[in-house]
Amino acid sequence: MTGPLLEARDVTIRFGGLVAVKDANLTLKKGEILGLIGPNGAGKTTLFNALSGFVTPASGTIRLYGEVVNGLPPYELARRGVGRTFQVERPFEELTVLENVMVSTFLHHRRTADARAAARKVLVRAGLADRADQRCRELNLARRRRLEVARALATEPRVLFLDEAIAGLNPPAQAEMIEFVRSLAEDGLGIVMVEHIMRVILSLTHHVICLAAGEKIAEGTPQEVVATPAVIDAYLGGAVDE
Repeated sequence: MTGPLLEARDVTIRFGGLVAVKDANLTLKKGEILGLIGPNGAGKTTLFNALSGFVTPASGTIRLYGEVVNGLPPYELARRGVGRTFQVERPFEELTVLENVMVSTFLHHRRTADARAAARKVLVRAGLADRADQRCRELNLARRRRLEVARALATEPRVLFLDEAIAGLNPPAQAEMIEFVRSLAEDGLGIVMVEHIMRVILSLTHHVICLAAGEKIAEGTPQEVVATPAVIDAYLGGAVDE
């Protein structure tokens, strides 16, 4: 496939009389990391949820690999290659790390042996192979975040949505996660990420969209967007150091 992995055109999302997102447009290519930024209540999570099947737009078009997917539920999009993480990770606490990932690998591997083998490969990719038999309730935050990404990767996505996967981590763990996410894009995944840490946005993303009050106020490279006066006024409050 040579075209975009994901496209949104004039997507509007309403909750009753409230317009949460108005006429949103974006394109995601293979190997690209797209950042969604903006103040709380800007519509980032709502757009994120629409693109990943958790909210149905009132109007506009969402295409996955060129095919219209408006209204398809998350499980159907997962079968078609859309994976996502959640801001608050919720693993099965009493299951092992391996068993948690196997829950996701069963999407494409019906035999238990095949699902287990696929899960072990994902754990190697996520740097969690040495924790395979550990209960999830024993993991620290950094490893729980990696497990959340691993569970999404286990569905074998081509498009991956990351919801604040790096927020709250200490600087060494942030650096490790940045390299991990970068390596996923280098492998060809298209990634859409919501993140508030500007250092992460500047160092990791290829393209950035800033939303405010449900509308796009800037789009471009990370450096272009953070230097835009409207973004500084609505979100940053001042210049950002790289």
